[in-house]
Order: sequence, then structure tokens, then C-alpha cells
Amino acid sequence: MASFTVIYPPSDIVLPGSCQLQSASLPKDDLTNRSSGQTINEHTSPATIGAEWVTSFNKLCNGDDETVVVLFLKESYWRDLLCTSWDFRTVQGTDRISKLIGRSSKTAGITRVGLFESPAHKVPQRGTIEDTEVVQAYLELETRHGTGQGYVRLMRDTIDNGKWKVFTLFTSLESLAVHAEQVGTRRPTGHERDPDNERLNWKERRKVEQNFEGRHELTVLILGAGQGGLTLAARLKQFGVETLIIDKIARVGDNWRRRYHELVLHDSICFNHMPYLPFPQNWPRFIPKDKLADWLEYYAGIMELNIWTGAELEASQWDKESRKWTVTILRRTEIGTEERRLHPRHIVLASGTSGEPYMPSYIRGLDSFKGTRLIHSSQFDKPESNGSGKRAVIIGASNSAHDIARDYYDHGYQTTMVQRGSTYVVNSDTLVDVMLKGVYEDDGIHPIEDADVMNFSIPNPVAKRLGVGSAAEMARRDQRLLKGLTDAGFTVDSGPGGSGIWIKYLSCGGHYYIDVGCSQLIADKKIAVKQGVDVSMVEPHAVVLSDGSRLEADEIVFATGYGNMRENARKIFGDQLADSVGDVWGFDEEGESRTIWRRSGHPGFWFFGGNFALCRFYSRLLALQIKAVEAGLMEV
Repeated sequence: MASFTVIYPPSDIVLPGSCQLQSASLPKDDLTNRSSGQTINEHTSPATIGAEWVTSFNKLCNGDDETVVVLFLKESYWRDLLCTSWDFRTVQGTDRISKLIGRSSKTAGITRVGLFESPAHKVPQRGTIEDTEVVQAYLELETRHGTGQGYVRLMRDTIDNGKWKVFTLFTSLESLAVHAEQVGTRRPTGHERDPDNERLNWKERRKVEQNFEGRHELTVLILGAGQGGLTLAARLKQFGVETLIIDKIARVGDNWRRRYHELVLHDSICFNHMPYLPFPQNWPRFIPKDKLADWLEYYAGIMELNIWTGAELEASQWDKESRKWTVTILRRTEIGTEERRLHPRHIVLASGTSGEPYMPSYIRGLDSFKGTRLIHSSQFDKPESNGSGKRAVIIGASNSAHDIARDYYDHGYQTTMVQRGSTYVVNSDTLVDVMLKGVYEDDGIHPIEDADVMNFSIPNPVAKRLGVGSAAEMARRDQRLLKGLTDAGFTVDSGPGGSGIWIKYLSCGGHYYIDVGCSQLIADKKIAVKQGVDVSMVEPHAVVLSDGSRLEADEIVFATGYGNMRENARKIFGDQLADSVGDVWGFDEEGESRTIWRRSGHPGFWFFGGNFALCRFYSRLLALQIKAVEAGLMEV
């Protein structure tokens, strides 16, 4: 019997105030279907095609007699990160691209692009996007303020005699002329001295630096010592920016150590490396949480990051005139609690991908529960060793909910998951094989930073369109599992517009599960599902659902996600700041992520977060913006 793939419904969740991301249209290449079987330019090498385009583009950038329509398809995209302006832009169509180039001559502006002659993976080469032939190449960039990298995908214009033009162009600033990253040939000598006391050795100088004594004046204060705070601090250090991280945790890595007992990362180690210091080659593909926690602590030390654990922001005030913050920090030390007052010029809220844990306040009877525990998933460690005869109810159906449900089942509990909406599900091995193969691989040809350029060069509207094909292929591979889930009453979706997991993550930050074993337990009905209902009330020993049904419960875990980072800022900094910044995550009108990694709306205040890959890539871009502000190149 022939097999077929079920098409699962899309899930178009849009956060408040976010724009609905539109899917790109792909140009049609009908030049390979002529009766002669010949194609225009088929014998022209990719290097020649790329060189001709680069020559013309350089003329355009320098105001020579060249026009956008000669170089860009009508349906084209230019994603620019800090090269043509001090912002993140995705511009669609030749009219908007013409305006972008016109404005860039007055701001940062690209002055030259070039092709790489080596290594082999960076030189121009042929490829395909769906069924359309492309010539694609890495680019080296020069701007008025620094250097960068880019990536171009050229397609033939069917209405202009097959001329190769841009379908997507990506340009990203990587270094400032005023201060390049102090790595490689620019690394420190090791003979540096403290100007206040030249007899101090490295260890003594580190103590002075960590405590912000003597000449050390704080420029950036980061709240949060997770992967976001650590990666950003590492980048800022290489740009020569004095940075301090504070966190309430006792040890770096505790934000992972304290998570549930069975937690293992769901995405591949190849996708999760941190800046400057990749994970060891003998580490497992999916990293256990305690192993990761120890690595973060090691990373903080080896990268010489200034971190105060056991520290909390007590008070803060922004001064418009001096453009500085005054902050009071309470820091627990071996001899008691120390109060320090500092004056950073920037504060970065990096206390998590989202905000505070979300517990639905509308549910009646939360305080009446008499079972063993009623908690948010962020507080969950592990079940009791023998759960035979006990009943666990998990509210939610994303990654944490599945991991916790499986843990309960493995410990003998009668386990039920309450799925209120729909969930995108993909097997972890399938995700690696389809989404990461050829870009992020153990034996791949692309070093991690080159892989990032290729990956993040795809504008989000194009990523949404291409994601449809990838999601369909993953659904085909996982069809037996997905059918088992639907047969068990679990509702599966295909992501926004059928585009799968990546755009769903950027859209709302959740509502997906990368399967590492729990889905089969649901398909086998070993873990029960109540679908399409919410919790209306909690009784002393049960959960009452919105359809009137009751679930007896000894333990209840709310895997209901987290609030918006903006509301977390409100809790810490007050209404005045929170009302001046934008909402975080979701998309702006151009398809770029809102507010995070870029201007927040309040001077001297930034949001930072995301998974390991996002933190690795955007940490440099935020560090560049802060350095540009300090150098007087960028206004906030």
C-alpha cells in the first residue's frame, strides 16, 4: 500500500502587537525548460557570475551610474544588520532597496564588497532553492565604520534575458575600526601591567578587575548569568568594554543545575557552541543539564568574565543629563552582605529567554490543593522514587511538559497531560537530519561562524517559505509517530503557515516539542491526554477542566511558559521604563524580531536572550552596538 503524508493544520499564533510574518514568493526559473534544453549562462562559472555582480554592486554603493533594478530581482530581499544603519533591517523589493541605499550613504554605509578566494566553501558556487538554480557566495564587506561579512543568492531574471540578480542579500557588521575584537593576532601579550600597581600579577589583577576597584569603571551591567549574559559579556570583553554580570544564583550554571532532574538539551551540540570556546569534540550530541551547568561555570572562568553571584539589583535610576545609571547592588560575600553603588552607562536584561514563570491567576482554588505539590515547571526537580498509585497532571504540552510527563511515567505515576491548544512535534534526529545537515554538523565543512552567516542570511519571510518544504519532509519522516499522536487525541500542528519549528520559535517562543521519547508514550496511550480544554478550578485533590471533567491529582505541574521580558523589566525597573520599551519577540513590520538584541526604546537599556545559537550570533551584534554608542558612532 502506498504511503502518504498527512498535512497538519498551521498554527498562526501572533503575540500582542506583533506583525504577522508574510511568506516570501520565490521567483520562477523557466530558463531551464526550453525546447533546446539549453539554459542562458549555463557555461558561465559561478566565480565569473559572482565577480560581475560584485563589480556592479560596488558601483552602486559608491554612487556610480548603476541602478538597483539591474542588480536585484523585483521580488528580492536585503537583510542588513548594522551595515547600512545602526539597526536590523529586512527590506523587500527594488523600490524599498533603492531607498535603503540612498539613506545608507548618510549613515554607516557599505563602501566595498568582495568575494572570497578561499576556503572552498566560501567561494561562489551553484545551488538550488526548491527547484530554482542559484549562484551563492560569501561576501567580505567594508563599511565607513568597520568590516563585516555577507552572503548573496543570485537567480536569473526571466524577464531580463536571464541576467543574474539578487534574490537575497545579507550584510552584517562584524568589527569596528575603532576597536576590533582582541582575538587571534590581536590577542593580549600577557605582559600587561596594572597602571596603579605594576607589581600585581595576573591573579591579583583579576581580583581588582572583578571587584571594580581602582581605575576600573563599569560601562555595562548585565542582569543574568545564563548563556545570554555569559556570551554577551565574553563579546564585550573582547571589544574592551568593562562589564559586570550579577545574578542571585550561588554559582554560575545554577539556572541549569536547578532545572528538572532528567533535562537534556533537545537540539544538537553542533548548533549550540558558545563564542570563542566550542564544546569538546567527545561530548554527547544532546548535553545533560548538569554537564552544561559545569561548562558555563568553566566558560565564565576561562573567559575571565566579571561575575557577582549572590547579588541582586536593589535600586536603579537613569540620569538623562549624564546618560548614566546609578545602581545599588546587594552582594552576599563570605563576611556578610555588601552594598555597592555603581554608575554603568548601559544595563542589559538577560535574565532568561522570556520573563517570569507564568502561573494562570484566573484559576480558582489554587490555594486549596491538598496534594503533594502544585508548582510551575521551573520549580520541578524530580518525582518521588516510587510513584505507584499516584496521579500527576501536567498543564501544558511543550518541551518541559513532555520531559516532566515522561519523568513521572518512568517513576510509576498515572500521568495525564492537559493540552490546551496545538503543538508542533518533530523527532530530534529528524530535526538534525533535515534542518541542520549541510550547515551545522560534526564533520561539516562550515566552521561555526561561517555556518551562522549562511543560516542567518536567510530573511525571515524567505525562511518561512522554505520552512514549508522542510516541515513537510520532517512530517513525512515522522508520519508514523505523528499519526500515533493524533490517534491518541493529541493535536499536532505544522507551525506558522506550515513552516515548522524555527518561525514558530521566533513568533511566540514555545508551543513545540522536539521529541526525545515522550511522544511514543503518548501514542501508545501510556501517558493520557486531555485536549482542547483549560483548567477552570483546582480542588483539594483534583483539577476541574473547562469542559466540566475532573482529573484526580496528587501532583500538579503548570508547564505554562513564561511572561514577556518587558513585564520582567517592569517588575525590576518600574512602569516608567517598561512603558518606554517595546514588546519582545514576535516580528516588526519588516520581519525582524522585535526589541531584543537591538534598541529597546529606552536609552542605555537593552534586552538579550534566546537559545544558544541566537545568543552566539547576536551577542557580537549587541556588543558592536554598545561599543558604537561608546565611540560616539551610534545614538540611542
